[in-house]
Amino acid sequence: MRVTLISIPVRDQEKALKFYTEKLGFIKKKDVPLEGGNRWLTLVSKESQDGPELLLEPAPNHFEPSKVFQDALMDAGIPYTQFDVEDVQNEYDRLTNLGVVFSIKPTEMGTVKIAVFNDTCGNNIQLVEEL
Repeated sequence: MRVTLISIPVRDQEKALKFYTEKLGFIKKKDVPLEGGNRWLTLVSKESQDGPELLLEPAPNHFEPSKVFQDALMDAGIPYTQFDVEDVQNEYDRLTNLGVVFSIKPTEMGTVKIAVFNDTCGNNIQLVEEL
């Protein structure tokens, strides 16, 4: 058994696609039109193009419990998911220069360094570097 797809709820798939590709550096893998103007829209990491896909899921627009959960996480400042990086400080500097807003600047916490940013689509995302 292995992970092949991870879903992240987004309020606007086109806005999310732009943010995740242009700012974070992911690559679009699948873009299949679905009913109601939605898409099966997946991305992959440049470093692992055959690895797990990230599905930009429009669930909050169509399923109220998803929207409530997403809002509750944002209100509490809890990240929806995390992405591992080689160097949190370098990613923080790069993303800050691209206009990404961080709620937590690079911070050491035991054996990791973290930072948390807003993906502009309803989620806090945590970056993690193992020390």
